[in-house]
Amino acid sequence: MKSLHLAAEEDADKLLPLVAAFHAEKGFASDADHITQAVAPILDGSPHGAIWLIGPRRAPVGYICITFGWSLEFGGLDAIVDELYIRPAVRKRGMGFEALNGIAKAMKEAGVKALHLEAARSDERLIGFYRRARFAPREDQMYMSRIL
Repeated sequence: MKSLHLAAEEDADKLLPLVAAFHAEKGFASDADHITQAVAPILDGSPHGAIWLIGPRRAPVGYICITFGWSLEFGGLDAIVDELYIRPAVRKRGMGFEALNGIAKAMKEAGVKALHLEAARSDERLIGFYRRARFAPREDQMYMSRIL
């Protein structure tokens, strides 16, 4: 997919402001140090995740972060769309949809058995977007978290 580029250390100066913008938009209590510490291992090649820039590499309009795990239920490697962000000025042009479909295809080709994501139950627009990208809610399941 031409509009997805695997991010590396040299992309940090383009990626970090996008992550900061997403965290600010969502109201996450993240400062620059927190974001840098979270992103740096992934850009350095950590096997636990990967980040792709969306749009032109020299001037990306967003990013998608995927993290990896293992699922007995799904029979192997699974992945979570940890964050997907498109700059507000260029939303609703299909780039997020294209990124999700491109990532899903790449993950399937890499042997990933299931791709997960989460959405606020109250965000009907976002849930509709994810449904169009062929994600389905697991009716009796929900993510629960314990911050450590």
